[in-house]
Amino acid sequence: MKKFILILLVMMLSAAGCSSASSEEKPDENIQTIGILLSDTGLGDGSFNDSAFRGLERARDELGILFDYREAPDGNFEEALEELVAQDHDLVIGLGFSIQEALEKVAKEHPKQQFLLIDGSSELDNIISITFKEQEGSYLVGMVAAMKSKSNKLGFIGGADAPVIHRFEKGFEQGAKYVNPSITILKDNANNFGDAALGSSIAEKQIEQGADFIYPAAGFTGVGSIQAAQKAGIYSGGVDSDQYFIAEKSVVTSMLKKIDNAVFNLTQQLVSEGSISESSFELGLKEDGVGLAPVRITELTDEESKKIKEATDKIISGEVSIETN
Repeated sequence: MKKFILILLVMMLSAAGCSSASSEEKPDENIQTIGILLSDTGLGDGSFNDSAFRGLERARDELGILFDYREAPDGNFEEALEELVAQDHDLVIGLGFSIQEALEKVAKEHPKQQFLLIDGSSELDNIISITFKEQEGSYLVGMVAAMKSKSNKLGFIGGADAPVIHRFEKGFEQGAKYVNPSITILKDNANNFGDAALGSSIAEKQIEQGADFIYPAAGFTGVGSIQAAQKAGIYSGGVDSDQYFIAEKSVVTSMLKKIDNAVFNLTQQLVSEGSISESSFELGLKEDGVGLAPVRITELTDEESKKIKEATDKIISGEVSIETN
């Protein structure tokens, strides 16, 4: 019910700025339009989808574009993408690695349509790819977690057995061990991005095993994990967006995956230049594609803050290399 209310609110606020869902033609050839298919969990996830949507809302307000969106909770991505293609958008976005197969199939059938894949890499000429160095931001979250852990046990919860989730996991683990080589990381895979109750139960299990900091990379499933951490009175870390406001007594910081900035910046290039010249982007700390949200609830000592800054600089310079395999 909470998610349903969030979705209704976003739809009400954004309805005036989105192009009509039934429109088959662009309202004005001088106005750039974008269509986006959101990932499995849709709007109201407080994370991945909401971040991308914020980027388009900003582009609407500042750049004058129009956009439409689709959700496909039933997994029928191809149908949703075909609907967006039929509207003759300047750009059609597929959000999330789970959409890649359907996006590539539709892209082959519409070679003149420009597509953007976020969180995956495609070799097709009409698909622009954006990936993020989640491991870099997660490394910093791992450092904070290890600095504040008293039990020397941390919990990681993934939403899928997928490369993008592995990058979150590996970065978090290596950052924590940089601070404390003997720290233990409890790991579980939810195999689900849309089940808050499942996320809560996994977090509760890890907390029973001694974890005093939970870091989920699992979309709306992760929201349940964070809320379970708050209920248990322990710390947690958010992902993608600043999730402090989901659990204000638990979320110390979040790994910001700046999808909103990436979407806005590409839209800005589309509007100013009429096209996007690059075929792929990989965004990390150096490119301001990932980062660390403000540290709240607890405070870092001057020495801890210095260590975070030094690690950030070393990652950007290449002096620290984070293994993702």
